[in-house]
Amino acid sequence: MSPQTPTEQQLQFDQEHIWHPYTSMTSPLPVYPVVSASGVRLTLADGRELIDGMASWWSAIHGYNHPVLNQAITEQLSRMSHVMFGGITHQPAIELAETLISITADNLQHVFFADSGSVGVEVALKMAIQYWHAQDKTSKSKMLTVRNGYHGDTFGAMAVTDPEGSMHSLYKDILPKHFFADAPNCWRNDNREIAHNATQLHKVLEQHHDEIAAIILEPIVQGAGGMRIYCPEYLQAVRAYCDEYDVLLILDEIATGFGRTGKLFGYEHADIQADILVVGKALTGGYMTLAATLCSSKVAHGISQNQGVLMHGPTFMANPLACSVANANLALLLNADWQSNIQRIEHMLRKKLSVCGTLPMVKDVRVIGAIGIIEMQHPVDMESIQREFVNAGIWVRPFGKLVYMMPPYIISDNDLTTLCTSIIKVITQQSPS
Repeated sequence: MSPQTPTEQQLQFDQEHIWHPYTSMTSPLPVYPVVSASGVRLTLADGRELIDGMASWWSAIHGYNHPVLNQAITEQLSRMSHVMFGGITHQPAIELAETLISITADNLQHVFFADSGSVGVEVALKMAIQYWHAQDKTSKSKMLTVRNGYHGDTFGAMAVTDPEGSMHSLYKDILPKHFFADAPNCWRNDNREIAHNATQLHKVLEQHHDEIAAIILEPIVQGAGGMRIYCPEYLQAVRAYCDEYDVLLILDEIATGFGRTGKLFGYEHADIQADILVVGKALTGGYMTLAATLCSSKVAHGISQNQGVLMHGPTFMANPLACSVANANLALLLNADWQSNIQRIEHMLRKKLSVCGTLPMVKDVRVIGAIGIIEMQHPVDMESIQREFVNAGIWVRPFGKLVYMMPPYIISDNDLTTLCTSIIKVITQQSPS
């Protein structure tokens, strides 16, 4: 038995005492103990290997146990694992900030390191509100966003996540009230009615721009709010509206950043710039929790005028271990032909998943970059479908009606084929819940 293999008593303890994401303590979903991970495979305690289709919630873009990333974090560990960032700086953070500034839009010149994507969104919201406060426009304190979005599980992030159709609807009466417009619905080439899609958002801006600090959106792909893809022209319209009505634009690239959609960042599909940009997830290649909120000089200098300071400072801000592995992770990505690789994955996903469009239990199939989405007619039974995926030798974590893949970028054609064919086989055997 591996020293990493949980005992039966430990698994029982886990079931009785450890809360896993989005589950119940009285009727928890089964969990599958993993003892090791390498490349695109997870090894379970019983010896089975699973092809990972989730990249650990979209973060492990280079797979697991990568020698370059292992070396980066090991070498940094021998120097220092952590120092506070208040009054102190260090080379890993400086190098990471330099890289982020160099690969994002030219106007983004300032970096705030946070310890998770949700916190990065909180920082972005605070930046927007504090910017307008510093301009003596204190009424501009609300956000405008679209339905079906998702920005995290902390309170500020929940407040700009769809209050009706999301997992956070329980909290809608106690969250700050912001403005919501209809989600864009223009992702298919034959349905790019941008004026119609943006009409409601435009009307909200016309009526309430004096109250709105920023628009916050996930560019091109709405993630956990429904895995919806929309067209670049909508983003271009939103950018124009922000300029017209003097509102900041926050783009949440936590899920879409670092190549996932086929562009390095989702906003590049629309050739626009954000005033504030949030990145996370794939930033460290799945090794450490880290996020960054970038902003323009307009925002940074606007906040900082008259000795103004941004009132935020996480304990583990710019953690050296996380920054070091992020530097190695981005070097791996940027020094490779990642565009061709994402195109390879996209081509395979389109080819292999196309058959799903004819299945009666499937409502829609969507693919962009290294994202493959099968929307079912009815919500899946999570426990049974997860068990069948594991029995098929793959790791896929659906939610609601959505069975989707965001595999590591290093996945081979053979493994991707196995992943797709196994998913198709399992969903054809599922009954509506």
